[in-house]
Amino acid sequence: MSYPTVTLNDGVTMPQIGFGVFQVPEDETTAAVTAALEAGYRSIDTAAVYRNERGVGRALAQSGIPRDELFVTTKLWNTDQGSASARPALVASLARLGLDHVDLYLIHWPAPGRGLFAETWTAFEELRASGLTRSIGVSNFLPEHLEEIIALGGSVPVVNQIEVHPELQQRDIQAADQLHGIVTEAWSPLAQAGVLGDPVVTEIAEAHGRTPAQVVLRWHLEQGRVVIPKSVTPSRISENLAITDFSLTPDEVARIDGLERGGRTGPNPATFNG
Repeated sequence: MSYPTVTLNDGVTMPQIGFGVFQVPEDETTAAVTAALEAGYRSIDTAAVYRNERGVGRALAQSGIPRDELFVTTKLWNTDQGSASARPALVASLARLGLDHVDLYLIHWPAPGRGLFAETWTAFEELRASGLTRSIGVSNFLPEHLEEIIALGGSVPVVNQIEVHPELQQRDIQAADQLHGIVTEAWSPLAQAGVLGDPVVTEIAEAHGRTPAQVVLRWHLEQGRVVIPKSVTPSRISENLAITDFSLTPDEVARIDGLERGGRTGPNPATFNG
């Protein structure tokens, strides 16, 4: 089965549905990623701060899947920002992953209080040029943070990975991403399961004979976002991928759009410095 992809602004193709491992313990990561790969996922999203890159790497190595069929993302933690530490941090991540390059490397948070994300972005451009990552992007960047790195006159991030779900849609950031040709990637796309019991979601799920999670993930896809749902349960891992054979009506999309409540589950990027 083929799954939808998006073409990034540097010409690289990225699966629109990926598997996230945030909060998956190291000792459970290999089994979870193995289940995801067996279900058909080819995009895996991790981060240095998750402390499970080794578990991801073991699953990738054991899968036997050719490297060019995989799309692996990891992220630079806030304490490693800066021109001197970005490269050693990526080299360490690659060693844990057992890879010679990643497909996408992200600045995990702008950490504005540190004042280093612009300098870090310049270092990221050098990492891409050296072949340690195919593409470079950011995570949790607000419009003003995007403007600051775009003003450097170099590369534009290919992705901005932000918290997006029906209760926190961050339309201002999504609009800024779109303006600059940046793909919005949704972390916590299901609000850590917080939206799955919403009456609007459950009613739409019932109408389609689908799970609430499938409906919310389909809502993301239909608006062009990349999603990285997380689960350690094989049946749910498979269900979360099975969202390409149905569509929502414009009215259903609008009803889910109407669930915005400012319901942030993670830190505020304007103030979080890690």
